[in-house]
Amino acid sequence: MKELLIIALLLSGALFMVVAALGILRMPDIYMRMSCNAKAVTIGLGQLLLALALHFDQVGVSARALATIGFIVLTVPVASHLLGRAAYLSGLPLWEGTIRDEWRAETERREE
Repeated sequence: MKELLIIALLLSGALFMVVAALGILRMPDIYMRMSCNAKAVTIGLGQLLLALALHFDQVGVSARALATIGFIVLTVPVASHLLGRAAYLSGLPLWEGTIRDEWRAETERREE
């Protein structure tokens, strides 16, 4: 039973990593690439680390895996947001199919 859970976690984690890689290749602009990549990598890496903790079944390995998961969950979305904000403020254009630009009014107000 434990082996099946480990296999399921490894396969789903690898699937999320493949989705992240496809997102980088298929998304039209940097903002969408960062969004799908941050979510998929956070979930996929978390599942891979859970599989690692279950496989070794040692307190030290499990503690490090859980600490790494916590670190990734806290840092990857924040880093992705900050990179997207820096890209927007540096003038990187949005995809032409973008419907809403919530920061435009704020950045125009700051420039005045």
